[in-house]
Amino acid sequence: MEAHYLTKERFQELTTELADLRTNKRKDIARTLEYARSLGDLSENAEYHQAREDQAVIEDRIQTVENILKNAKIIEGHHSTVVEVGSTIVVKKNDEKDSHTFTIVGADESDFKSGKISNTSPLGSAFLGKKKEDEVKVKTPKGTTKYKIVSIK
Repeated sequence: MEAHYLTKERFQELTTELADLRTNKRKDIARTLEYARSLGDLSENAEYHQAREDQAVIEDRIQTVENILKNAKIIEGHHSTVVEVGSTIVVKKNDEKDSHTFTIVGADESDFKSGKISNTSPLGSAFLGKKKEDEVKVKTPKGTTKYKIVSIK
């Protein structure tokens, strides 16, 4: 199975979500199904069919979250000389003066706008295993972009 890299905070969020899905959401769906059954003919009962679809969505989410938590590897900030999952790096594009800060996270937590890039993304995977001052080439739809690693935190 594929490892899911998560921060402690994200692991806790998913644990809380799973508990809510198993208890509250399942009970809500059960009540909705019971009510829909009481309306009569199930073959033409829109409420019943919607409740069944909602139940399938919730059960699917429960399985997904259980799988993520089962295969979770908790990441913490690293103080290594090599970029790895959990590292925060400062990089500069070769043609720009401004630097960019990225934290390498698992795919479940990636959020480019907040500077969290997935270890499996083209950009994130290009930085993995590199050291300070290394130049990294990343292929993008617009061509190849070069980055220089300024620091690793």
